Amino acid sequence: MTATTTRAQESATSTDAGPRRAFSVLTGLAALAVLLQGLWAGMFLEHDGQRDQASSWIDVHATGGEVAIALAALATLWALFRLRGRRDLVVGAAVLTILLVLESYLGGLIRDDGKDSLTPVHIPLAMLLVGIAVWLPFRASRVAPER
Repeated sequence: MTATTTRAQESATSTDAGPRRAFSVLTGLAALAVLLQGLWAGMFLEHDGQRDQASSWIDVHATGGEVAIALAALATLWALFRLRGRRDLVVGAAVLTILLVLESYLGGLIRDDGKDSLTPVHIPLAMLLVGIAVWLPFRASRVAPER
């Protein structure tokens, strides 16, 4: 690597470090909300089909999903307006938001319409969401490769 390349990379790092850090915070908080979803799901799944006994934890789980969607949507908007040159972050945040909305919709069908048969789709999708939510903040910490 030459000194010119190193200076160019340092310049790129310093110009978007703040927006990348803000994106990492937003996606990190979304990741925490997604992780807590698993904890709260465990709290109501221990009641094994007795929805009345688990209704408060189901409500907490639903609210946590809404918080995760809001944080992911904010991260997507942030990436669109402040990090538009980082297509990986824009697309990653948009995918996270869309999949969270889908996950929430499936959860609503399970809860409100009693479609427990969707649980085998809901839980693996949640695992995928954990992976994406953890990957995004780490990806944001990387400087975009030069083209």
